[in-house]
Amino acid sequence: MRWLAVTLGLLASCSAAQAASPAEGRTVFEDLCADCHTVTPGKNKRGPSLAGVLGKAAAGQPNYNYSEALRNAGIVWSPERLARFLANPKKDLPGTKMRLLSTPGQAEIAELLTWLQEQK
Repeated sequence: MRWLAVTLGLLASCSAAQAASPAEGRTVFEDLCADCHTVTPGKNKRGPSLAGVLGKAAAGQPNYNYSEALRNAGIVWSPERLARFLANPKKDLPGTKMRLLSTPGQAEIAELLTWLQEQK
């Protein structure tokens, strides 16, 4: 039952992504992600560049040392999959290096995903 509630919540957040504001998504990125990530292709920081991340295989950014957990995950970053990861990275992919100083809510994740879709 808990799995169903989590799945429905994530689907709702992904549906909300279609109505979310890209401008708000940029703010979420700057507040929660920009310390470790960029959206400049090929420019990594503590985390890999997120340019064009949606639709790409996990651990696919060149010149970045991914965790074994992410390298072996075999996933492609769809909006739904990335939303699930962002909701709780350590629980979703035990062993990931990804950490959040502040956990984003569903609305923030939806806004971030909307903005990331524009970052090629």
